[in-house]
Amino acid sequence: MKYIDVNQVSKRMNGRIAKNNILKSIFLAATVFGLIVLAILIYRVIVDSVGWIDWDFLTGRLSTAAERAGIMGAILGTLWMMLVVAPVTLILGIGTAIYLELYAKKGKLQSIIQTNISNLAGVPSIVYGILGLTIFVRAMDMGNIILAGGLTLSLLILPIVIVAAQEAIRAVPSFLSEASYGMGATKWQTIKNVILPAALPGILTGAILALSRAIGETAPLTVIGIPALIIPFPEGIFDKFTALPMQIYYWTLDSSLVAEYANLAAATIVVLLVLLFVLNSAAIFIRNKFQQRF
Repeated sequence: MKYIDVNQVSKRMNGRIAKNNILKSIFLAATVFGLIVLAILIYRVIVDSVGWIDWDFLTGRLSTAAERAGIMGAILGTLWMMLVVAPVTLILGIGTAIYLELYAKKGKLQSIIQTNISNLAGVPSIVYGILGLTIFVRAMDMGNIILAGGLTLSLLILPIVIVAAQEAIRAVPSFLSEASYGMGATKWQTIKNVILPAALPGILTGAILALSRAIGETAPLTVIGIPALIIPFPEGIFDKFTALPMQIYYWTLDSSLVAEYANLAAATIVVLLVLLFVLNSAAIFIRNKFQQRF
């Protein structure tokens, strides 16, 4: 048996330490660069929105005059749309994940389904807009109402929720379910009382990220024909509507003609960020409650 060559080991250690420091510096630089770009973006948006966000802007209707324009209709449309997206996505996404992980037989068919679901998570959002236009707007003759927009966005984020829920279910220690079976519980009782409560924090984390993406999507809504017009405030899921991302999109386009529209777009971005922060905070609070309970 040969003795360890201290010099050789020292050289290797020095090389590994140097490599580690280089990679650490690269990752730190990437993080700092991303934070700087984000800070510049937020600063620019806030500066452009100063003086435009007031009570009249938040509660008023859309107007062709920039100084009288309001976004209450877009806020209500966004909230109504999320009331469709959230339950549809969570019910279908969690149900699909439970079936694929706990009921479906492992084999070629299950593998094909799993692969397709993972691939769908990377499909461009505009493709889902075309799908929503074909199925909900035209084939089902819904038109560009809240229900059609919500179902279209649900299709968009459904693969994300399914994959996140599957990972959360896989992370549940197997001894928990085995103990439940050992005590005589049925499969559904084990899923309902043991696996789902333990996996719920992870599932909600994925759902929060997915819903955050949905609330800011513009391309699918543009494809299905959601307008940014002076229309009545929506009062239900069967009403026509506009949404905050659509309003930002159209005001950004029109800013080349009317400079004040750029300020309106910036103010609307701030409102959308605040709304997103509030909804995410509520979801994180619920997740933490379940995490402490189980």
